[in-house]
Amino acid sequence: MSPRFAKAVSRDAVHHPVFARFYARQSVAAERVIATYRKELLAGLSGRVIEVGAGNGLNFAHYPAAVAEVVAIEPERILRQFAADAAVRADVPVDVVPGAAEALPVKSEAFDGAVASLVLCSVRDVPRALGELRRVLRPGGELRFFEHGVAGGAAMAATQRALDRTVWPLLFGGCHVARNPLDALRAAGFEIGPYRKLLVPPKGPRLPSSYCVLGSARRPETD
Repeated sequence: MSPRFAKAVSRDAVHHPVFARFYARQSVAAERVIATYRKELLAGLSGRVIEVGAGNGLNFAHYPAAVAEVVAIEPERILRQFAADAAVRADVPVDVVPGAAEALPVKSEAFDGAVASLVLCSVRDVPRALGELRRVLRPGGELRFFEHGVAGGAAMAATQRALDRTVWPLLFGGCHVARNPLDALRAAGFEIGPYRKLLVPPKGPRLPSSYCVLGSARRPETD
């Protein structure tokens, strides 16, 4: 671990060993669909970037060459090891660090960009996590997000809320499918940039987790 992260969280903030192994297998299998969205998510980033909830590091292969460094935060021990393995193969420098999105072990205003990819659904405190992302971004810094959330239709949204209250978080590592990432970003003081809503996968049955949004937001130049 780099010296500047010596004060990082010393014990795992999250531990879901069964889900971690399931997620690692399923996410790799889904890359034939998801890889295109990862490339779109990360295109144009440059400078120092922080990624929260890096999982098993599948974004690392898609960072553009203009990125000088990625600091990848992952709280789950098994996924963090997978991410460390992926970091070795990345074309840009990646430092995989333990920590939680709600308490990022980095200095304020230290990053040009930030990435939240399929993570806001599972953080325990979304406002606090977004507040931390805003803190560590420089003024005018860009947050890229690719998240799933609440459906537009009333029936599916009601189903999502029922699942969030019962089995879904237990089965899927704390994931919630009825959150609204756009509303949460606005409430945290981010300026929403271009975004688009999409279904993942684009064809086939619609799952509670199919309703996604991909886009960007910025920390205001002046707070």
